[in-house]
Amino acid sequence: MLQDEHYMLRCLELARMGVGSVSPNPRVGCVIVKAGKIIGEGWHQQYGSSHAEVNAVNSTPDKNQLAGSTVYVNLEPCSHFGKTPPCSDLLIQHSVGRVVIANTDTNPVVGGKGIAKLKAAGIEVTQGVLAQAGRELNKRFFTFHEKQRPYIILKWAQTLDGFIARANYESKWISSELSRQIVHKWRSEEDAVLVGTKTAAHDNPVLTVRSWPGRNPVRIVIDRFLRLPDSLALFDKSVKTICYNVLKHEEHPNLLLIRLPENDFLQSMMEHLAAMGIQSVIVEGGATTLALFRDAGLWDEARVSISTRQFYSGIAAPTITGTLVAEEKIESDTLRIYSPEILKPHH
Repeated sequence: MLQDEHYMLRCLELARMGVGSVSPNPRVGCVIVKAGKIIGEGWHQQYGSSHAEVNAVNSTPDKNQLAGSTVYVNLEPCSHFGKTPPCSDLLIQHSVGRVVIANTDTNPVVGGKGIAKLKAAGIEVTQGVLAQAGRELNKRFFTFHEKQRPYIILKWAQTLDGFIARANYESKWISSELSRQIVHKWRSEEDAVLVGTKTAAHDNPVLTVRSWPGRNPVRIVIDRFLRLPDSLALFDKSVKTICYNVLKHEEHPNLLLIRLPENDFLQSMMEHLAAMGIQSVIVEGGATTLALFRDAGLWDEARVSISTRQFYSGIAAPTITGTLVAEEKIESDTLRIYSPEILKPHH
């Protein structure tokens, strides 16, 4: 039904307003319609605060209008007591007539229970409206609950001739200032940002959000043998930082040294991050670290910024096998986004 899609698009638009502030919760928007008019809408604004449905109900001036209304929400209303009471109960309490959903919640705590509750109360439920767009919006949440690991974004900048750094590991300023600012925006949208030992040593990155408003992601560094000096910006304890290694386990304020088994390093790291509730990680390099994730098949998206500069020699950028899903110009740079899924041609 085109009308259902129309209101669901509005839900997704509202849900996007929660980017960067609701994780580990999903991004959810809600629109309430009565007699062809929107009478209330809301979105989940902050982790721990009220859900989209509650905000939408609260925004409705005349609560009597809620009876028999149609509620559009991109994710199945919750059925359990978490930080807030169940939204399915709230909708039942107000005797809404119909609930239209894009996606079922794949978190086992919810999974289908909210829908069952609504149906048991005699409320008509329509599922799967703009389901693909809904999954795309909450791909971090779905990956986390379905694969028990964070959603992984590989990200690098390379020169026109395919280098990620000079031979001495110098990699500053391959991309334009605007491209670098966009990286800060990306960081504000994800739970964590990760680099390897060489990048930490040679670039001394701060890995915070400085050129964009928003929260700092958790910083992660892989330093297997703890060779990095304490004087690095990463270890200034200003932002929560995890150092994965094979030697020792120590906890300091804002700095965790986590020891992992050498033979199952990457998989153990994924399990630890999942246990910490980290739903997304941007892997920012360098070449060895990016290749580590790529070769293990542990990536969900790659963002490659290609500049017009040339180095003629140096450290080669990783190559990636996947499907180019988007391409755009950012000043003189070209941003390409890849998905690991090899798309099959339609016959």
